[in-house]
Amino acid sequence: MQRIRLRYTKRGRLRFTSHRDFQRAFERALRRSEVPMAYSAGFTPHPKVSYANAAPTGTGSEAEFLEIALTEARDPAVLRDLLNQSLPDGLDITDAVEARTSGLADRLTASVWELRLDGVAVEDARKAVEAFLAAEAVEVQRRAKNGMRSFDARAAVVALEAHDPQPDRSQDTPCAILRLVVRHETPAVRPDDVLSGLRAVADLAPPVPAAVTRLAQGLFDEESGTVTDPLAPDREAAPADSIPADRAAVATATDGAVSA
Repeated sequence: MQRIRLRYTKRGRLRFTSHRDFQRAFERALRRSEVPMAYSAGFTPHPKVSYANAAPTGTGSEAEFLEIALTEARDPAVLRDLLNQSLPDGLDITDAVEARTSGLADRLTASVWELRLDGVAVEDARKAVEAFLAAEAVEVQRRAKNGMRSFDARAAVVALEAHDPQPDRSQDTPCAILRLVVRHETPAVRPDDVLSGLRAVADLAPPVPAAVTRLAQGLFDEESGTVTDPLAPDREAAPADSIPADRAAVATATDGAVSA
């Protein structure tokens, strides 16, 4: 049995697809591409697909990951291209490697997020960020299955910065870009929790919902303060002559950043 690990995106309007919607679209793409999938045993066999830490509905992403099991060996790059022909634009496979190590999910310990705050001046965003980072704890609330729950949104935040939008963006209305690095802890701290925290400590309330995109997720490197590519160990474990030239580049935390 061969295992292939894939990195995929949720772009544009496809950010509003739920994880279940993506599962259905991906399984249809597997059938159309005639991928030799391995199936689970039992009365209702399902293709062996393992999804890891999917982004919430409504957020875009450049760094979602999954793993599939095949009954016959396939070239990962060819498989990537075949699947992209059957997936809708916006759900794109951007990387594919053969799984040569264990513990992909264990390497997804942090995420890099971009939050576009239309209608918010950059200086106001910077002041709110300073107040958030200066706080020892920032208690926020989120509705859960058992009702409202309170938790600290500050402890999981590794970095939070406010930036100007890209120069080519229209200057008719103010806009601030937040870059957020957050650890995957329990309870999970999501970008909307950080926005709730900014509202709590600095009364920062964007007039329209923030456009949120995950730029990267992977293992957080304490020494460099960066989020590393979780597929890199599989590439490094592959024989040198098995890595095509166009697959040699390793994705970085800022790959595929959405224009602000």
